[in-house]
Amino acid sequence: MLDIAIAQLNVTVGDFDGNAAAIIDRMGRASEGGAQMVVFSELSLCAYYPGDLFEDAAFLYGLEQALDTVLQASKRWPALVTVLGTARRNHGPGKPLHNALLAIQDGRIVAEYYKQLLPTYGIFDEGRHFEPGPATACTLDVAGTRVGFMICEDGWNDSGRDYTVNPFEALHAARPDLIVSINASPSDIGKRALRHAVFGAACAHQNLPLLFVNQVGGQDQLVFDGASFAISPQQGLQFEAARFVEDFQLLRFGDGRFSRTDGQPFPVPDPAGIPAVEFARRQIVLGLRDYARRCGFKKVVVGCSGGIDSALTLALAVEALGADNVVGITMPSVFSSAGSVTDSVALCANLGIALYTHPIRDIVAQYEAGYAAAFDGKLQGLPLENLQARVRGTILMEYSNAFGALLLTTGNKSEISVGYCTLYGDTNGGLGLIGDLYKTEVFSLSRHLNDSAGRELIPVAVLDKPPSAELAPGQRDTDSLPPYPVLDEILKWHIEGARLPAAESGQALCFVDQLRETDDGRRLVTRILGLVARNEYKRRQAAPIIRVRSRAFGSGRQMPIAAHYPSGEQA
Repeated sequence: MLDIAIAQLNVTVGDFDGNAAAIIDRMGRASEGGAQMVVFSELSLCAYYPGDLFEDAAFLYGLEQALDTVLQASKRWPALVTVLGTARRNHGPGKPLHNALLAIQDGRIVAEYYKQLLPTYGIFDEGRHFEPGPATACTLDVAGTRVGFMICEDGWNDSGRDYTVNPFEALHAARPDLIVSINASPSDIGKRALRHAVFGAACAHQNLPLLFVNQVGGQDQLVFDGASFAISPQQGLQFEAARFVEDFQLLRFGDGRFSRTDGQPFPVPDPAGIPAVEFARRQIVLGLRDYARRCGFKKVVVGCSGGIDSALTLALAVEALGADNVVGITMPSVFSSAGSVTDSVALCANLGIALYTHPIRDIVAQYEAGYAAAFDGKLQGLPLENLQARVRGTILMEYSNAFGALLLTTGNKSEISVGYCTLYGDTNGGLGLIGDLYKTEVFSLSRHLNDSAGRELIPVAVLDKPPSAELAPGQRDTDSLPPYPVLDEILKWHIEGARLPAAESGQALCFVDQLRETDDGRRLVTRILGLVARNEYKRRQAAPIIRVRSRAFGSGRQMPIAAHYPSGEQA
């Protein structure tokens, strides 16, 4: 029998003192709980992912010092084996570092393994810094159990479709009793089920039980959901740790299966998990909470238009940071409806947050007069619409600078996709909360928040009003765009396609195929694809957004600005 502690931590990139202290604390708890081995996540000593900090000599020195601190601390519990992730220098040809797993005991490194499969797709770019490890197995006997090791991507290729090397094969030949996989696996819609399917199939195929330990917490655009798990070939998924929070659990492994340390089984994890709408809520809340904390912000500010996007952004911010740390600013113009202000007042009262009013009528009028005097013409149309957005953006940045509050942008994925936003206006800010939610999902999540609260957080008047930027008389979003249920299906098909969960992908493909059966439908699809292509320059300059889906704007979708696209539209 082997008693194992899993330590699912919310570590911070470069916080070597804090990360090492958290690791040492869990080492002590593991020993006190009778564990013979404690397991941490991939790159747990420096957190995932430092990027080009790996090229900074001071960063690498700090990482090595942190490892020495943990090594020295391990002497307090000489019988305990500690498995953690870090970077190690490569002393041979190739990239300067290895993505490494170390097993530590009593002040010594007793096993060392280097990640073989380095992802360089989507949001990942590990080949930029790491050299792959040799295609050999690494095992260690712990309390009479032979444990084999792998790191994250190493376990995703048992089908052999993505790489020529399959680390599972070398492990199978080494005949371990158990595989321990340390991971930094970011979450998105459908990712939990995909992990269970991929690793469950590999475990069954190789007839090897596996323990998967994951990082948790927000890091820039990424959110790690934790959800560490244990799978055995015969019983399937036997254990799952908490999602979106740190967790520390003791497991017993013996006879090819997992149980509690008293021999009783764990509750069977629900295969369905949580609904997508609740997943998005938790993902965004954790992402904002950690982004603000790690960047040193205690408060946030949001431009409160009386519309659904700013309302949802404010509600999520309150959940993440508390009402006392969230501020709304309403900035009515000559075109603003009465409801834009009254709905803002009702929303902020429901949320319990401060709302300030800063009208922009006079400021815009001064710009109009200055324009006429300088250019001998009337400011009107799109320049006047964008001016209002930019004046609002400037006011919000004034508040951010004056009071040290992080400005949150409020654009959704539908609008960001087609450029229905003003550069240096409503795109101003340090972080976007809903930039990976389509407009239809914004409405769904808003209703979900109300249902969960059992009351109106977001007023029904906000949910029911037709979307409008209110930058011109009687303006509606549908003046420029197709209805959002139509637009969103086209965008899902174009931007994410097969990366969508199967049911969602099939629905989007069927919808677009039906559109393309008519001339008007074909023209609409071509127009939307052209808008997406032409507005890459806006997205390149926009604030980072919290990733919810498998292909979010940012590092996960790298497209050229100046290009001729297949739709025939030029950027």
